[in-house]
Amino acid sequence: MFVQNTAGLEQFERLKTLGTGSFGRVMLVKHKETGQHYAMKILNKQKVVKLKQIEHTLNEKRILQAVSFPFLVRLEYSFKPHARFYAAQIVLTFEYLHALDLIYRDLKPENLLIDQQGYIQVTDFGFAKRVKGRTWTLCGTPEYLAPEIILSKGYNKAVDWWALGVLVYEMAAGYPPFFADQPIQIYEKIVSGKVRFPSHFSSDLKDLLRNLLQVDLTKRYGNLKNGVNDIKGHKWFATTDWIAIYQKKVEAPFVPKFKGPGDTSNFDDYEEEEIRVSFNEKCAKEFAEF
Repeated sequence: MFVQNTAGLEQFERLKTLGTGSFGRVMLVKHKETGQHYAMKILNKQKVVKLKQIEHTLNEKRILQAVSFPFLVRLEYSFKPHARFYAAQIVLTFEYLHALDLIYRDLKPENLLIDQQGYIQVTDFGFAKRVKGRTWTLCGTPEYLAPEIILSKGYNKAVDWWALGVLVYEMAAGYPPFFADQPIQIYEKIVSGKVRFPSHFSSDLKDLLRNLLQVDLTKRYGNLKNGVNDIKGHKWFATTDWIAIYQKKVEAPFVPKFKGPGDTSNFDDYEEEEIRVSFNEKCAKEFAEF
């Protein structure tokens, strides 16, 4: 019987590059607890997707999991995705915002920060809007737009649940369900409502995504009579303790290294620009309520 080992990248010390290839590199690493050395294959997911090597990559992992022979390299660890842990927090966040008649409208990985406890902090409310009925503004990130936004039909809070489906898919697959070189091509795929799932997706995950990435608003989870309970009660979330998640009592799968409030080591470096302070406010009227 095969038992899969999972580990976090932070559990390994990276020592030296052993070789490079089309999609990344192989590095010599050492497990910090056991001191055991391994060869770790590190892939560039964007290149894998662009060159349509997703299934090949997944097949390699499956095969390595299944074999054990003296002359075959073995897969010792794989980094188990923690999509469910993070998705549950987004569900609770949207449940709260929607109760206040707020639509978030800009869900994407770039707007999710991880705090010192390993929990999500949703940021950037630039597109958020208080809506009791419908709204028509075209805004958001192309890959995450719901079909009703693209079609200018007017939309409601259900667009956030569509975006949740996109995020869960991306967290589980490593790439979004709808992607192309040009936005117009992305929009065509979204409106078509056709979603292809990687073969490693579980039946429960695929069922949840089919109900979130549902073009028909009368069938989309989160927009039905039971509201968010259709999502929270789904089989994919069967092991989720919603109260414990809300109270931050569930151990986070990843906790970033954190030196203190002023630590910016987890952020990218950007060229600094001088902040210009104007004493003659030209846009005072526009920002009167700011």
